[in-house]
Amino acid sequence: MIRLARRLFAAQLLLLSLSATAQMRIDVSGVGAALTPITIGDFQQNDARIRQQVGQIIRSNLAGSGLFRVVDGGGFSIGETGAVDHVAVRNLGADWAVGGSATRFANGQVDIRYRLADAVRRQEIVEGKVTIGSETDVRMGAHRISDLIYERITGNKGIFATRIAFVTKQGERYRLMVSDWDGGEPTVILTSVEPIISPSWSPDGTRLAYVSFESRKPVVYVQTLADGKRTAVANFRGSNSAPAWSPDGSTLAVALTLGGLSQIHLIPSVGGREPSRLIRSSAIDTEPVYSPDGKFIYFTSDRGGSPQIYRVEAMGGSVNRVTFGSPYNVSPRISPDGRLLAYVSRRDGRYLVVVRDLATGTDRILSDGGTEESPSFAPNSRWVMYATRLRGRDFLIAATVDGRQKLRLSSSAADIREPTWGPFQR
Repeated sequence: MIRLARRLFAAQLLLLSLSATAQMRIDVSGVGAALTPITIGDFQQNDARIRQQVGQIIRSNLAGSGLFRVVDGGGFSIGETGAVDHVAVRNLGADWAVGGSATRFANGQVDIRYRLADAVRRQEIVEGKVTIGSETDVRMGAHRISDLIYERITGNKGIFATRIAFVTKQGERYRLMVSDWDGGEPTVILTSVEPIISPSWSPDGTRLAYVSFESRKPVVYVQTLADGKRTAVANFRGSNSAPAWSPDGSTLAVALTLGGLSQIHLIPSVGGREPSRLIRSSAIDTEPVYSPDGKFIYFTSDRGGSPQIYRVEAMGGSVNRVTFGSPYNVSPRISPDGRLLAYVSRRDGRYLVVVRDLATGTDRILSDGGTEESPSFAPNSRWVMYATRLRGRDFLIAATVDGRQKLRLSSSAADIREPTWGPFQR
């Protein structure tokens, strides 16, 4: 909820509920004309529900990527064995075909076998098997197969098996949620009548750091997703906010107001020790984020007279300004490959997500709504997710870093905000 963060920042300058079963809607827009045509046949299995679920999820993933046009196979299918009818695939208007089978065993385990065929070159590209523990994990198995297909065709890692965290608000109730990349399988992590902001994934994807106001002040918590156990790792005098993980997961950079103004401090991610101040200034320093190699920390500061993004070595040292050209640049995020910087910039009175190539300094305005907040990179560095507001409702946008494809993730049940994209599953 960056609007709240903006109000907090302004104050320092001067001194969603979603049920676990609710479904979110994903809409694709802005796709280019050169979409790769692909058909996904029904997966053979004696359990029709599993068969249809696997094929449906793969279709939805590839169509949602903005790179594929899913062709209706009209009942055409590819079994786990036998020759692929490449002519039939081409007659459907597809260049690629996917098929296979799903087998459920007596112990509940499910084996999903898949095949990917290149109908243009008339050859089978890959076949394999994904084994899942039970029928309830079929969705994740289909996501993993979608990732394998995406990577073999495009050469880039897919993000369908990744998760996102976000905050929802309905009425006066807030919930911290975790879901699949497309909003599926939402899980409630925390419910509160007080605001929850700034969720941040640990590098291994097992924990979330976030800020909760449940004690009527901002406190940083770390929560383990597997068992729900959480620890207040920053509950010092004043405000505790903006947690960011070091690449090895051992340290959190946080913004604390121990001396009155917000300053960047480092604390162990398990808590229990006094914070170590990173740099000293007479300005407001906040919103820290580590570079992927752990060498630098980027942060927002008003030390130059207006909020801008700066960089400092992770162990402290000289501070260098990064952003120029606008009187308001905040919320830095570095892509996992270290090449790009995403941030929110105020331009002509509108708050827009900008992506900068750090090597060339070239900026690309990624959004156009004018109320954007909370940018977060996908783990493959090819997408940025952010929050925006339209017609009185908050929802999420995922956009490719070149701006050509956009997905909108929305819910009729709640406002959605504060997105953060989790790492690849290990």
